[in-house]
Amino acid sequence: MASAFFVTGDPGPSHSFQVTVRADLAQPELVREPGEGQRSDLRLDFDPIYEEHFDLVWRTLARLGVGSAALDDALQDVFVVVHRRLSEFEGRSSMRTWIFGITLRVASDYVRRGRREKHASAISADLRDERAPDPLEQRARSEAVALLYAALAALDPEKRAAFVLAELEEMSLAEVAVAVGANVNTVSSRLKAARRQFEAALRRLRAKDEWRSRT
Repeated sequence: MASAFFVTGDPGPSHSFQVTVRADLAQPELVREPGEGQRSDLRLDFDPIYEEHFDLVWRTLARLGVGSAALDDALQDVFVVVHRRLSEFEGRSSMRTWIFGITLRVASDYVRRGRREKHASAISADLRDERAPDPLEQRARSEAVALLYAALAALDPEKRAAFVLAELEEMSLAEVAVAVGANVNTVSSRLKAARRQFEAALRRLRAKDEWRSRT
């Protein structure tokens, strides 16, 4: 598993950003069959889903390579899709896994369009953790986050997605498989390769930092 700090350490944005959804979109309704011969109506309200998953989507987009300048746009795109397709959610997976799948596709689109941040130093500045109690700890946290993102950048998109979901968000292999649309064996292979590449990237980056500190 990745460092515990990497699981929870990179900060998310405030909730001042709001997703704009067209007023003519009616609140979706889900009808699900809980058992044979029974039928139950379950209304899924968008607002609590948005509140619960806001930070999750934001940090996942960033971890998947969406640059800081495009994060707000990508975040809005994810939740517009969630709102539009919420009535299609059938409960075959968890809501979190379903939203992860949408987030992965949106992130892939943004990265393909060339909106990936070019330098880890820019990420560090944008992800300063305001919760840190003093400037020294804040700097240490920001540097650790920058190191995480730089190491993630060494992974190809498929391995990066598997690593982010399994190691950083601590999803099961089965959940990751549903989110990325692959079978469990494929996800397991990607994750093993991603772990090796991630650790190798961390060693290179730390060695480079140590060399810079001595010069």
